[in-house]
Amino acid sequence: MQRYEYKVIPAPQKGVKAKGVKTAEGRFAVSVEQVLNQMGQDGWEYQRAELLPSEERTGLTASTTNWRNVLVFRRVVAEEIDAAEVGGAPEMDDTPLAQPIPGPDEVQAPQPIAAEADEPPLSLKRSDEAPEADDTAKT
Repeated sequence: MQRYEYKVIPAPQKGVKAKGVKTAEGRFAVSVEQVLNQMGQDGWEYQRAELLPSEERTGLTASTTNWRNVLVFRRVVAEEIDAAEVGGAPEMDDTPLAQPIPGPDEVQAPQPIAAEADEPPLSLKRSDEAPEADDTAKT
C-alpha cells in the first residue's frame, strides 16, 4: 500500500503578466499554471482546489468567516519499511535484550585515580567526626 504526504498552498489571487495574454482570466490561468508546474517539478501531484472556511478575528471580540481557495497536492512517501514485513510478525533475534547481572565474584572494584606528583595526597575524614583541635590557635 502506498502512503502519501499532502501539501496545501493558497491559490493565487492575482494574475501575472505573460506574453500574448491580455484578459484577466487568461492572466489568472497563467498564474495557476505556473504554480502547478512548479509544484510538479518538485514531485507534487495536483489533486484538487478547495474553497474552505477560515474563521478570523475582527476587532476585540468579534470574528468573521472568510472563505479561502487552496490547492491540494500529494506525493508518494518513500517507503522505509519492507512491504513483506508490514503484515508479518517481526523476526526474533537470539541476542538477549539485557546484559546478565554479574555475580559478586565477577564485580571489579574501581581503580583509584592517580594523583599528580606535585599534589599532596587527600586525607579522608568523615563529616560527622569532630574537627581536631589546633594547638597553634590556642596560644
